[in-house]
Amino acid sequence: MKTVSVALLLLASIAVPLCAQSPAASRTTSPKPAAKSATGVRSTSTAASPAYSRTLLHPELLKAKAPEVFKVRFTTTKGDFVIEAHRDWSPLGADRFYNLVKNGFFNRAHFFRVVRGFVVQFGLSPIPAVNKAWKTAVIQDDPVTQTNTKGSVTFAMAGPNTRTTQLFINLGENARLDKMGFSPFGKVIEGMDVVDSLFDRYGENPDQERITTEGKAYLDANFPSLDSIKVARLEGVIPTPPAARKTTSPPAKPSAAPTKN
Repeated sequence: MKTVSVALLLLASIAVPLCAQSPAASRTTSPKPAAKSATGVRSTSTAASPAYSRTLLHPELLKAKAPEVFKVRFTTTKGDFVIEAHRDWSPLGADRFYNLVKNGFFNRAHFFRVVRGFVVQFGLSPIPAVNKAWKTAVIQDDPVTQTNTKGSVTFAMAGPNTRTTQLFINLGENARLDKMGFSPFGKVIEGMDVVDSLFDRYGENPDQERITTEGKAYLDANFPSLDSIKVARLEGVIPTPPAARKTTSPPAKPSAAPTKN
């Protein structure tokens, strides 16, 4: 999976670049799986690495169509927040988000880039083998139908058709990102105060390539105060109102129209 940032360009109004993509990480040896637990989840051989579902090693199989509207609750080290996703806003983005959440991709992942008043970025797995599996699992761009307002949620990218797993939540009014092709697929509808409170004092220091290749061990050793996601889970699907049913009863006879003498 390519190490992704929010943009290649420098913005005049911002002191830091919007998440530029760095070169693809070198290949690393995947951790050896331990014995399968009763829950069906295997843990890696490294003590610092969390347990994960082996389905995450096969992104080509995780292509379910998302509901038209659904909610995801993120339980973090600072509290909970809820994202409401809308498939009609950004269909491919919503589908990818749905599959990542459904299969536990974000569990124990860190918020590795927090720029106050701009964005909070996350979406690199704590497991190097999972990052390796997803680094080339790109999805095509969606048209931009929504604006990058505060609280909106968008996939990071590094040019056309490079979205993989990294996301950002806008911490400010970032409509300038619309013209760059960043297509929001959802918004934070609960717990924006939690998002605003995420630890931000490491700035740009966490290295995305090292997160990709070394995972949780690198962050724990070098950036121990970073906030992280305990679990992200689907909370509810919002039903689409049913279309009006057509009636088959014969039309009523019109009343007699008044005549004019």
